[in-house]
Amino acid sequence: MTLDDLAAIVADRAAADPDESWTAKLLAKGPEKAAEKFGEEAIEAVIEAVKGDRARLTAEAADVLFHLLVMLKSRDVPLADVMEELARRQGQSGLAEKAGRSR
Repeated sequence: MTLDDLAAIVADRAAADPDESWTAKLLAKGPEKAAEKFGEEAIEAVIEAVKGDRARLTAEAADVLFHLLVMLKSRDVPLADVMEELARRQGQSGLAEKAGRSR
């Protein structure tokens, strides 16, 4: 599964009945609640990272990614916009710059 796949799942679930979908229910509570839930999941991931529990960290990281996408959806920020911002920040790496120098 890719982040794009997960974003599509979030978009599909956002259109569902809030009585039948956790995602729709969370989004119906507004962006602030989506942000709060993302924050809770991020804190849980940090705790598991500090504890060193790989399995729990993996599970919490999945929750973080899911709830990040829900939070973005709550503010109509497409994942593509986030990916474009990451690409913009890439620039040229130090290794590529060094390889391009004449000797």
